[in-house]
Amino acid sequence: MDTIKNHKSIRKYKSKPIDKKLLNEILTAGTRASTTGNMQVYSIVVTTDEQIKTKLWESHFKQDMVKQAPVVLTFCADFNRFNKWCENREATPGYDNFLSFYTASIDALLAAQNVAIAAESKGLGICYLGTTTYMADAIIDILNLPKQVVPVTTLVVGYPDESPGLTDRLPLDGIIHNQKYSDYSPSDINKIYYEKENMQLTKDLLKENNKKTLAQVFTDNRYTKKDNIIFSQKYLDVIKKQGFMNND
Repeated sequence: MDTIKNHKSIRKYKSKPIDKKLLNEILTAGTRASTTGNMQVYSIVVTTDEQIKTKLWESHFKQDMVKQAPVVLTFCADFNRFNKWCENREATPGYDNFLSFYTASIDALLAAQNVAIAAESKGLGICYLGTTTYMADAIIDILNLPKQVVPVTTLVVGYPDESPGLTDRLPLDGIIHNQKYSDYSPSDINKIYYEKENMQLTKDLLKENNKKTLAQVFTDNRYTKKDNIIFSQKYLDVIKKQGFMNND
């Protein structure tokens, strides 16, 4: 519980390598995550090679932590292995559809979170890279991912070279709904976001981005509709190219 409650995204890392035995222990924790039907339709690509990491760094918008961290883990939705097993055992797989991609993505993300917690419990730092879905097509080429394999998320893992404070979170009553979903009134929204909107960090962001509200920082600067549409289409194209959009 202490490990979970004290999670921090680490963006600066020491060059110290991770012992192979420790890394395997952490990866094994990932394989103990819940999985749909015990199919384990995901794969983890472990990258330590500096040349490959440099290529990944370029794909991940040149975020320096990709090169600093000794290990980069790419978690993939993967029906390739399961399909080959089926075909070699006189079974006909029917997993070339969006539902199967979504199922495999859930498996991959559950494994990733197990790995993240295991790594942090051993004194390592981690950071998720949302750029995985933005640049999935390039990552597929770099990591030589075959059909029926799509990158879903990436973790950089290593020994922290910084100690940031805890990131703010919404209060529990802003997240939890008892028995059934209860929609939010304007007063509910004001209450839920009050602390976040009145932090000094927020005030600094508003000044830096010349915005009136924190919501505008998200909609106008960080995650714009224009970018969302572009990257949505790119990712849908990748999913189709990798063989997951058959509607027949």
